[in-house]
This record gives sequence, structure tokens and C-alpha cells, in this order.
Amino acid sequence: MSRTVSGAREDGRVSTQTVPTPAGDARIHWHPAREPRLVLALGHGAGGGVEARDLAALAAALPPRGVTVALVEQPWRVAGKKVAPAPATLDKAWRALWPELAAPGLPVVAGGRSAGARVACRTAAELGAVAVLALSFPLHPPGKPERTRAEELLGAGVPVLVVQGARDPFGRPEEFPAGFEPVAVPGADHGFAVARSAGVTQEDALALITDAVGDRLADLP
Repeated sequence: MSRTVSGAREDGRVSTQTVPTPAGDARIHWHPAREPRLVLALGHGAGGGVEARDLAALAAALPPRGVTVALVEQPWRVAGKKVAPAPATLDKAWRALWPELAAPGLPVVAGGRSAGARVACRTAAELGAVAVLALSFPLHPPGKPERTRAEELLGAGVPVLVVQGARDPFGRPEEFPAGFEPVAVPGADHGFAVARSAGVTQEDALALITDAVGDRLADLP
């Protein structure tokens, strides 16, 4: 059962929900659409939280398009720890809070950035997600393309949209396996920070991300 700090609202205002899991309390930051047709649940990476620029941009841009965005803080971040736990622990917490994400009775797209994207891929099919959004998927450790994590993408069991920075050291768009055509963000690194030489502004890069994701979600059945 969840413990609500301020319950999810129907008036378009952000609310925060605390959810007990076997790994400790998690938090869901709800950014509700006034007339939602689906929920986009987004986990953060191993090096940051839900304040990441791409997660914040999606949470601001998608509710007007009928998508309720749920930004999920894993228990280790809620507890103030600096290092993420093992993948199995991340997956366990995500599974435990999933009923709250599905509680509105809408289709749920599982997603996240970096480590959060991996969690979404590993658990999507079993939890009943209709699709996965993988932001800055860490295809391999920097400089070690032989240590690929492509099997997590290939085994997701649902449609996967990848959004990847063109200069992401964890995997550039052209490195992804056949069948995946990532949305490439020009000049962007793993955090979607854009180089000054990229020819696009940071604002333009974030707009590219939100537009591409919004358009793809609109196409879901």
C-alpha cells in the first residue's frame, strides 16, 4: 500500500507520492494531464535524479498533450545515498511501485534515462507496459563497445523508442543494433548537454526530445 505525501491531483498540479518498496521508500512525482490517455513513468540514472534536464523537459511538455508523466525516485536517492545499488535491487523497487503507476487505469509506458532505461527494458513485458522510452541508453561502458547491453533492448518484449545523444560515450546512435533507429540529438552527450559547436541550442535539443517523444506516444494504439 502506498503512503501519499500529497495525492495525485486532477487539476493539473504536481504532487508527490511516497511508496514503500522492499528496497526502501520510493517517490513518484506526478505531473498530471487534465485529460490523460496514458501514463509515462520515468526513472532516473545512476548518477542523478529526477531533476535531469530531459526528465524535467518531458514532465513539462507532455501533460498538455494528454500524457501524465510520473517521475520515479528510486529508494537509494530518496535515502540520500550517493551510489546506486545492484540492478536486481533497482528492478525489485520498480516492480513494487508499478501498481501505483498503473492505478489510474491507463496504459503505462515504462521509461527512464540511462540506468532507469535499463530497468524499464528488463521489466516492461512482465509488468504489462505498452512500450519503453529509453533515454541515453547505456549501450556499453565508455570505450568498451565489446561489453554490449543490447540484449536488454532486444529482450524488452514491447516497442522501444531510444533517444540518444550524438556524442554519447555510452553508445552513439549509429552503434545500436539493427531494428533500432534512435532519435539522435545533435551534439549532445550522455546527459543531453549540447556542445557549443553543435549548431543547435540546448533549448532546441530539449525541444527535439520532447517533440519526438510526444509524437511517438501519440502514435501508440
